[in-house]
Amino acid sequence: MTDPERSAHQQAGAADTVLTLPGSTPPPPGTPTASGGGRTTGTAVPAFAGARPHDAHPHDGPGGLTLGLDIGGTLIKSALVAPDGTVRSESRCPTRSEDGPDAVLRTVLGHAATALAAARAAGEDVRAVGIASCGLVDEDAGTVVFSASIQWRDLPLRRLASEHLGLPVALGHDVRSGGLAEARLGAGRGHRVVLFVPVGTGVGGALLLDGKPFPGSHWRSTEIGHVVTRPDGTPCPCGQRGCLDTIAGGVAVARRYNERSGARPPVSGAEEVARRAAAGDPAAVRVWAEAADAMAQTLLTAITLFDPAVLVLGGGLSQAGEQLRVPLRRGLEERAAFQALPDIVLAQLGERAGRIGAGLLARDLLAAAGGVRA
Repeated sequence: MTDPERSAHQQAGAADTVLTLPGSTPPPPGTPTASGGGRTTGTAVPAFAGARPHDAHPHDGPGGLTLGLDIGGTLIKSALVAPDGTVRSESRCPTRSEDGPDAVLRTVLGHAATALAAARAAGEDVRAVGIASCGLVDEDAGTVVFSASIQWRDLPLRRLASEHLGLPVALGHDVRSGGLAEARLGAGRGHRVVLFVPVGTGVGGALLLDGKPFPGSHWRSTEIGHVVTRPDGTPCPCGQRGCLDTIAGGVAVARRYNERSGARPPVSGAEEVARRAAAGDPAAVRVWAEAADAMAQTLLTAITLFDPAVLVLGGGLSQAGEQLRVPLRRGLEERAAFQALPDIVLAQLGERAGRIGAGLLARDLLAAAGGVRA
């Protein structure tokens, strides 16, 4: 969840959405849209109503395939996921967030329909769809409560997608879905309690218990990036001061380096700061060390609360590898008292984790309905 999503949701009105599909009649002026502002009932035609079912691929096992989609502010990425978690095929397209929330919704549903059509044309048996969305997601209600990056408010995405695609749909949060994939198929496999910490623009978090995401009572569990680490620190857009995001998030690392070094031109991302730190740039070394130290302080709190067996580092900054893991481990060891420190491992599935996790959510949905083995 990005920072503005926390406060903006408090003013978001509950609203279903009228979806205008290609070739359909546009809604009349004033009809509520994906940005909220009223309640109405939308009508959508399943994309594959009456489509002939196909026999399962000989390597699919029970239940055929699922389609997993990962919706980000820039790209929509999808994958056909087999029962063993392997990816059969992948595709992606721009999110079109600059065109507004309705355009994003049409793009998501159109991309999913195209992927399903291609799969069916190839004789694949796709039984369900999973969607992982950025923002604040109520998995139980099947609603994207708020997403600042794509401007959705109280969008009943699960219902709209199911109506449009003619298949069962599971909806999840993008970070929790990525954590799910790492817990079951990646670096956390074989552990009952997994703490997934993707470090990118900000610092995310997901807690996985027995291979299932724990969202919390209000879908805000494990917001590691917004644990206050330096009480008198930099203001955070969430309204607090000194959140971990303001020290160790990718945007903050680049900003802090530019402020200290006076770099001209300024670095555009934390990855460049990591490279300069590895090369011995004094300002980069200090900023990187401070970020790792702040992460160690905050993650020790998470370890104290959750007692994970393994801590999986993901996101773009995890590509720094030992340059991040070594100082983080050292910082934890220096601070730990009675805590049992978890193994610290690097994520294995990379940027594919979100869409693979979405495919796993769809398989869980089928299993709960008695259609397949999980």
